[in-house]
Amino acid sequence: MDGLNQVLLVGALLLAGGVAAGGLSTRFGLPSLLVFLVVGMLAGENGPGGIVFDNYALSFAVGNLALAVILFDGGFRTSLSTFRIGLRPAVVLATVGVALTAGAVGVFAAWALGIDWRLGLLLGAIVSSTDAAAVFSLLGSRGLQLNQRVGATLEIESGANDPMAVFLTLTMIGVLQAPADIGVGALAWSFVKQFGIGAVVGVAAGLLGRPVGRLLAQGGGLTALLLMALGVGVFALVNMVGGSGFLAIYLFGLAVASPSDPAHGEIVPSMDSLAWLAQAGMFLLLGLLVTPAELVSIALPALAIAAFLIVVARPVAVWLCLAPFRFGRLETGFVAWVGLRGAVPIVLALFPLLDGVPAARLIFNVAFMVVLVSLLVQGTTLQAAARLCRVERPPRQRPLAEHRLHGGLHLAEFSVGSGSVAADHFATQLDLPEGCRVTLALRGTELLDPEVRTLQPDDVVAVAGPEDAMERAGVLFRPRAATAGARTLAFVLDADARFEDVAATYGLPITARLAHLSLGEALEALSGRRLVEGDEVLLGRARFHVKDAPRGRPERIGLAMGGTGQGGVTMAGEVRRPGAPS
Repeated sequence: MDGLNQVLLVGALLLAGGVAAGGLSTRFGLPSLLVFLVVGMLAGENGPGGIVFDNYALSFAVGNLALAVILFDGGFRTSLSTFRIGLRPAVVLATVGVALTAGAVGVFAAWALGIDWRLGLLLGAIVSSTDAAAVFSLLGSRGLQLNQRVGATLEIESGANDPMAVFLTLTMIGVLQAPADIGVGALAWSFVKQFGIGAVVGVAAGLLGRPVGRLLAQGGGLTALLLMALGVGVFALVNMVGGSGFLAIYLFGLAVASPSDPAHGEIVPSMDSLAWLAQAGMFLLLGLLVTPAELVSIALPALAIAAFLIVVARPVAVWLCLAPFRFGRLETGFVAWVGLRGAVPIVLALFPLLDGVPAARLIFNVAFMVVLVSLLVQGTTLQAAARLCRVERPPRQRPLAEHRLHGGLHLAEFSVGSGSVAADHFATQLDLPEGCRVTLALRGTELLDPEVRTLQPDDVVAVAGPEDAMERAGVLFRPRAATAGARTLAFVLDADARFEDVAATYGLPITARLAHLSLGEALEALSGRRLVEGDEVLLGRARFHVKDAPRGRPERIGLAMGGTGQGGVTMAGEVRRPGAPS
């Protein structure tokens, strides 16, 4: 009994220490996941903790379970609109991109470490995929609002590329241990089997799980636990029949989610807690597993491999994969930079250790170093990269609280910002989006009469209306300081407005082929691609910024005059002024 209590005490202290250190680290821009890894290392045999831990089987089991929970949470949060926008480029990155990265890193690693090319390709496969835990947590903790195309692609890629990395890793282990059993036909069948079973069972189980979740719903926390248990069951079942459990549980989370259900908003916070517990426990355990003294001898070649992955292999693979999808140069650069490595390579590096592959410990240590470098270098520069690549959307006024109502309505509470549009106005005078209404206004604990007293900074206003209108409503309460360094939009236009009328009003150049198009259609014709939220098009002195594209098409477009910036469009064909004959 004393032994059990000691284990519980040490585990609780490590978890509490990691959470506390993670909270402090965010002030310095360090990823919390990196902190959990370091705390685990400090508690290990070469650190002050002195804990000797080398149970690879336990670490493998915990790592797989944690990854399943994290992938389910990621799928559950991914909206279908996001899936529509980013599916095609993300699938190419998650398959072809992973294979290209694995091959390039594998060849370089074999040369840098002086090992057999098959071991080099095994290492390349292990570190080839981005990590869902790292991407989801860092984007969330930084509060980054990326343009829809980039955000959707990164979100889906990080959740969908683990199966390809697992497939490549197992293939290379097979090549090393039983090369006679590995043939092109066998590989093709294994690929189809893993991905086919994972996709079909994941989606089918998710669709069936929706009514089960509603029928057995017992509140946010218990329903979240029920759905998580079903997801882990699907993960295990698919693995047992030779499919990809990682792909299955991600698609299960996507299919079982029902954002229109009022209970969805109650489930998400519980999912978040479960996912963070899984991440924290996994990174602490993996940190304990490594022996820092062993990292010193391979530090230089491991750093070289990490640098090659970050600077060469990932960017080249991303550029080749995204070229057909008309991503901008800066968008492609940002996607390439956010190729964060996390727990997945470390968990995959346990495969060769458990299978007795020669030099498996070397591969594990190098993979661990690659993860450390990735989190330290890429994780800490995420916001700077987003600003440099101009993929960050203008800041939003976040509600103090949000509640889902029946009938598809939403209730959001906003704090009145200093210098905002709402300040010094009556609540009934606010130009709210269509379908929205102020339900109450509070000053401290005092309920205000919206027709008698004007709103002041720090008052709280509750707005009810359609969910997709809440962001537009929040603009009214945004403090002036929040937009001081951001792009300021002088006008907001309807995307269905005639481009000829807009051009005539603001004195913009126009060609005959654009004259009878809507504003949204004209801007898409000028840019040569479908526009999504966050995209920007420059035309003469005008800067158009897509504010809303909820169904994959622009609906509201901001216009600022007299601005200059990157990404301008040169119009082809005859340019004429409004009023000239076409």
